[in-house]
Amino acid sequence: MNFQTEIETLIRARYPILYIISSEEMRVQNLVVEIAAKRQKKVYEWTYSNGVVPAGSSIQSKNIRNTSTKDPLMALDQVIEQVEPAIFLFKDFHPFLTRNNHAIIRKLKDIALHLKNSYKTIILISPVMEIPAELDKEITVINFPQPTIEDLGAMLDRIIQEVRNHKNIPIDLDGDGRQRLLQAALGLTLGEAENVFAKIIVQEQRLSGDHVNEVFAEKQQIIRKSGLLEYYAAEEDFSNVGGLGLLKSWLHKRAVAFTDEARAFGLPPPKGILLLGVQGCGKSLCAKAVSRLWQLPLLRFDMGRMFGSLVGSSEENVRRAIAVAESVAPAVLWVDEIDKAFVGSQSSGVTDGGTTARVFGTFLTWLSEKKTPVFVVTTANDVSQLPPELLRKGRLDEIFYVDLPSEDERKDIFRIHLAKRGRDPEQFDLPSLVAASSEFSGAEIEEAIISALYDAFYEKQDLNTGHVLASLAQTVPLAKTMSEKISALRKWAVGRARNASAENIALLNPA
Repeated sequence: MNFQTEIETLIRARYPILYIISSEEMRVQNLVVEIAAKRQKKVYEWTYSNGVVPAGSSIQSKNIRNTSTKDPLMALDQVIEQVEPAIFLFKDFHPFLTRNNHAIIRKLKDIALHLKNSYKTIILISPVMEIPAELDKEITVINFPQPTIEDLGAMLDRIIQEVRNHKNIPIDLDGDGRQRLLQAALGLTLGEAENVFAKIIVQEQRLSGDHVNEVFAEKQQIIRKSGLLEYYAAEEDFSNVGGLGLLKSWLHKRAVAFTDEARAFGLPPPKGILLLGVQGCGKSLCAKAVSRLWQLPLLRFDMGRMFGSLVGSSEENVRRAIAVAESVAPAVLWVDEIDKAFVGSQSSGVTDGGTTARVFGTFLTWLSEKKTPVFVVTTANDVSQLPPELLRKGRLDEIFYVDLPSEDERKDIFRIHLAKRGRDPEQFDLPSLVAASSEFSGAEIEEAIISALYDAFYEKQDLNTGHVLASLAQTVPLAKTMSEKISALRKWAVGRARNASAENIALLNPA
């Protein structure tokens, strides 16, 4: 049953009060007007600024304003006095449903009993839900769905037609370009999508499938307003990630999983992955690169922001953050160092009154039940701190173990970081650098090159192999200072996680 059919069924069944949660008043109103025309009913709308007026009346028309019905009680009286079949849309009525508005709450409850024996329906439209306990049994809550790709496509076609009729602006949208643009716009309201398409046309004097970043910038505004998630611009790609061939292959195969063709083929969108392994080996870098590979916005879920001082506020913050992520889906949600975020969840009842356990439970439930295409990338360093519930299949698609880079991978990493700093890798003795960097992580190799650059700059020389070798010799890698923990982590990963790198499989499966 689609949304319009559901609303029409509830109206025909004489449900007295429907509460539609949406910030898209005009989309809801247009749908209700269409249903009312089919059922031969009139439609009225109420706002605090105009009172009760016929739906669709111009805000500039003074003749239709009904000043007396600006008062909510008078507006509800108008509902009772209406004799003919009608639907009343009350916009942003939620402030009048708070605890102190006893008269309005009681009036609405009385009207609900009256409406059950009439052909009239009240529909409350609001972006937030506010339902007093007295009206729990009288109100039916419905979440208005986000625009589908078909809705966005119809709106885009209208914009393109208007542009072609009035302006000489090139529209370069083939099938793939159109799909990319619409896919990027999923999660926006029709108004937001229309604004961003118009902005692209005005700024660029053209419209093509290459303008997905401008669409992501509009989503960034939504994320910024929430204050709970961080938006990361997709600047890193997998060309900056050395090694990890199996992980890259796994992600490349799922790059097309968000398309309509994938849905038609029966593929569900991928749920997420856990990247477990040694610090500094590229786990966070991979999370950023996924966003660039899939051309999806990257959101960072900072668990520290979720915990509030008021009882219940932490769980509510998590729910709000999840709702924001879903509202801009498809997207990549990055939860960095999840082992530290939920450390102590097992003993949470003693240490913090159960707050961490409840927050963790909210997050786990969402991982299991989510239907929206939000791909979750979680990273962890210490497997002993991971709650076992997180590792269960069904919440995440796969667990990858990211080990220290092999010799070939270290050579790639040296090439990447030398080239990033304007040096030709072929001018360096890469085999010597690889041999001197045994058991170094990618982050440690990068820091060694940076340290060598400082030395070369101080000596007023260009960077050479000797500078880098000297810097490597002065560094004690984490793999040596924490060798016991890394050995234990490797032992745990055998049979429990896939290795992210083909070259390192032998480390997990020794002969």
